[in-house]
Amino acid sequence: MKKLADAYFTLLKILIALCLLGMCVLVFGNVVLRYVFNSGITASEELSRLLFVWLSFLGAIVVMRERGHLGVDMLVRLLPDGGRRVCLVVSHLLMLYVTWLLLQGSWLQTQINLHVASPAVGYSMGLFYGVGLVFGVSAAGLLLHALWQVVTGRLKGDELVMVQESEEHVELVDPAHASPAFAAEAGAQQHPPRTRAGNGH
Repeated sequence: MKKLADAYFTLLKILIALCLLGMCVLVFGNVVLRYVFNSGITASEELSRLLFVWLSFLGAIVVMRERGHLGVDMLVRLLPDGGRRVCLVVSHLLMLYVTWLLLQGSWLQTQINLHVASPAVGYSMGLFYGVGLVFGVSAAGLLLHALWQVVTGRLKGDELVMVQESEEHVELVDPAHASPAFAAEAGAQQHPPRTRAGNGH
């Protein structure tokens, strides 16, 4: 099961990379064609918008699995494991409800726009809303799996905090193992040169 999940998320990462590559080619190529050859790619705007939407939702799925979403964990980290467990269950139930709303709305919009063609390219607008179905099913699976781990007691301690406090990670460097240039710069910052007041000598 884990191998299947790993293969699925590897596929998502490949699709994200392809979406980003397609956006770069379409947008950059359209700019070059407009300013150099006085022409353009008619489908550039529609396709790049579709790729951006898919990239955003697929990226959100991958980040959810890696627990990379930002959040406020200041209060949760002060709680014991029991309090963290309750907060985790409540938050995941709320997220499951929101995911259900998104999944239901995406399904309705996909059905409504399935036979509606985009103005420039002509692809089905159901593709535009279909990514909500992919995100909804994937997110629901991740949330249910996390709830199962909580209920069975497999998550403990810091594992019950599923958000990051900041996207910046500060790395502390030991001066004893630092490079000479870094150590000299750090020493200069800690002990700035003193200027002697007097008659200018």
